[in-house]
Amino acid sequence: MDHEVLGSIVLLAIVSLISVLQNAFFATKVEHESKNYNGKTIQRAGSSAFDRVFTANQNCRDAYPTFLVVLWCAGLLCSQAAAAFAGLMYLFVRQKYFVGYLGERTQSTPGYIFGKRIISFLFLMSVAGILNYYLVLIFGSDFEVYIKTVTNTISPLLLIP
Repeated sequence: MDHEVLGSIVLLAIVSLISVLQNAFFATKVEHESKNYNGKTIQRAGSSAFDRVFTANQNCRDAYPTFLVVLWCAGLLCSQAAAAFAGLMYLFVRQKYFVGYLGERTQSTPGYIFGKRIISFLFLMSVAGILNYYLVLIFGSDFEVYIKTVTNTISPLLLIP
């Protein structure tokens, strides 16, 4: 592949691979919790600890396709660096949500709300990239530099709880 093409997607690929490792970690936690005391049989339900781990994993898996779509769309259409940063923040928040769900369910709420904000940011980045494409196509005006400046400036604001 061309180095220029690779340079425009490498950060997105790194965040995607880290998310795969995180999914494997979550699956390992579910497997570990599902083993019975002697380690030979698998519990299906009944254990509150297993139910919490299974539900947290299921909730993370449900949001995963949405995360990947908006991550790649925002990175390809708008700004790779800002999208990768937001993606890493989302993975951190998802970890916080997962661990919080294992305790009391109220501990997972901040991670859930923060994750929704990051997904919204990535979605807005994607929409801005699409709008810019059509502005160039119809009017010949390219606002890509301005959009990248704004998204790179706003992305650190995602750190504010």
